[in-house]
Amino acid sequence: MAEAPLSPGSTIGILGGGQLGRMLAIAAARLGLRCHIFADAAEAPAFDVAATHTLATFDDQAALEDFARAVDVATFEFENIPVQALQRVAEIAPAYPGPKALELTQDRLIEKDFLRAHGIPVAPYQAVNSPQELERALERIGVPALLKTRRLGYDGKGQVKIENGSASAAISGELAGQQLLLESFVRFERELSVVLVRDRSGEMRCYDVAENVHKNQILVETRVPALISAATAASAQKMAEQIAVGLDIVGVVCVEFFDCGVDAATPLMVNEIAPRVHNSGHWTIDGCLVSQFENHVRAVAGWPLGSTERHSDAVMTNLIGDDAERWCDALGDPQTALHLYGKHESRRGRKMGHVTRILPKKAS
Repeated sequence: MAEAPLSPGSTIGILGGGQLGRMLAIAAARLGLRCHIFADAAEAPAFDVAATHTLATFDDQAALEDFARAVDVATFEFENIPVQALQRVAEIAPAYPGPKALELTQDRLIEKDFLRAHGIPVAPYQAVNSPQELERALERIGVPALLKTRRLGYDGKGQVKIENGSASAAISGELAGQQLLLESFVRFERELSVVLVRDRSGEMRCYDVAENVHKNQILVETRVPALISAATAASAQKMAEQIAVGLDIVGVVCVEFFDCGVDAATPLMVNEIAPRVHNSGHWTIDGCLVSQFENHVRAVAGWPLGSTERHSDAVMTNLIGDDAERWCDALGDPQTALHLYGKHESRRGRKMGHVTRILPKKAS
C-alpha cells in the first residue's frame, strides 16, 4: 500500500545542505512542512533556513539511522552523495527519488547505457580505463572529444577536451587512476533543459523548455522561453518523460539536451540527467505560480502537483564568485528578483546566488 500523504507539520529529511537544499526548505516551510537537513559541512547554507539539522559525515551509520527515524520522508539535493547513505535511510523511511535513480545517474557510463537502452539519442561514447584504451577509443570516436571521469563530475570538473590525436597527457593529472569515459564532442546550436516533476502515482508535469548558456562549463544564464520550435520542445519533453518513467522518479528530474538543429542527423541529444531540482529551473521561483522546489516537496510528500505553467518570460543569471558583490544593483531593478545563498566565502567558480529578471509573457 502506498504511503499516505504527509500532513502539514510533518518533517522532510534532505540529504545535502547546499543551496538546493536551502531552497527546498524554504518551499517546504511555505507549505507548513518542516525540514531536517543532513550535511557534512558546518557552514551548509541550508542549515540557516531548516527547522533542524544533523552535522555528520555520510558514512556515519548511527547518524544516518537517527536522521531517518526523525523524518517522515527523505529526499536529496545533490546526486554526489554516497548512494549507500540513501540506501541506509531508505531502509527506515520512505525516500524519493529512490537509490536506483541516484546510483544510475552517479556514473556517466551507466547513465549513457541506460539512455541508449531506452532509445534516447546520446553522443558516441566509450569506457576508458588505460592509455591504450584511450587511444583505441579515439580511433573509433575521433577528435575533438571529451574525456570525463565517470563519477563526481559537475560544473566542468573532471573533464578534459582532446583536440588532436595525441592523448597521452589527458589521462594524467586529476584524471589519473580514475574510471573514465570518452565522448564525442557535439557541435550544437544551443543547450536546452527540461525540468519535470512526477508524483507517487506517476502523474508528470513539465516546465517550459529552458535555453542555457554555459561559460567554462558552469551555467551562467537560463532563458525562458527557449528559441526553439514547438516540435522541438515537444520532443524534448517527451524524452524527459520517458527518462522519468525509466528511473521511476518521484520528485523533480532535469534532463539536459544538445539542440543540434532541425537539419542535423540527430536534432536532439541528451547530455546529462540530474535526479533533483536543478540550477536551470531556478527561474520557476519567480516565473511560475509553483516553483520546481515546491513541486518537488509536493511530490515527495504525496501531495497533488502544482501548476507548471509560466506566467512570465524570465532570464535567470547566476552570481558566481565576486558577481555576488553586485547584489545591491539587482535590488535597484524593479523587474529583478535577488536570491543569495548565504555562503560565507566567495570563491572563483562558486555559485553565490542568482537573479531572475521577469518580463511580460509574449503571445505564442
